[in-house]
Amino acid sequence: MYPTFTSANFQILCDELAVRDADLGHIIHTHGYPPMWTRNNSFETLVHIILEQQVSLASALAALNQLRARIGIVTPERVLTLSDEELKACYFSRQKTAYVRGLAEALMTKQLDLIALETLPNDEVRRILCGLKGIGDWTADVYLMFVLRRTDLFPLGDLAAVNALKTIKGLPKVTPRETLLTITQDWQPSRTIAAMILWHYYLSVRKKA
Repeated sequence: MYPTFTSANFQILCDELAVRDADLGHIIHTHGYPPMWTRNNSFETLVHIILEQQVSLASALAALNQLRARIGIVTPERVLTLSDEELKACYFSRQKTAYVRGLAEALMTKQLDLIALETLPNDEVRRILCGLKGIGDWTADVYLMFVLRRTDLFPLGDLAAVNALKTIKGLPKVTPRETLLTITQDWQPSRTIAAMILWHYYLSVRKKA
């Protein structure tokens, strides 16, 4: 088994980071603990993550809800019955239509087994997922963090997390990736939890604004 967070250890991991990093501690003191964001290990979840690529969370959810309204339970079989025009009516771009079709076909042909991913190391999960069209490091990171609940990943491709990191550390907008990586390495083996604290900060500040 690989280290994961659960409802039993999540706040403990937050507290440990708060002691090690005063800036993360300040976020928790000011805004409270972050939600323990998790998602089911399902085709629908991966479709949702693909829809979230490079758009707002609200836009992605709107597209997913349109898909749910059209086919009910989101399964590979049902998605593959839809035409390009029907998916377009669900707010799917041409690219994301291709990505979701490819994912559905991979599951139908047993090229991808989501349950089997639960027992694999992070690098192997990433290799398998990134072998599918339209799935890159960001999508794999979100899957590993939210679905498999692995404790030690930081999505350097996520603008919200990175911008929050720059803000709390007083870094310039143009900061080398290597500098950011060095900071996040100090949060091992709980970089996932640190990212969730940063997302919580980002969302809390935006809500107040």
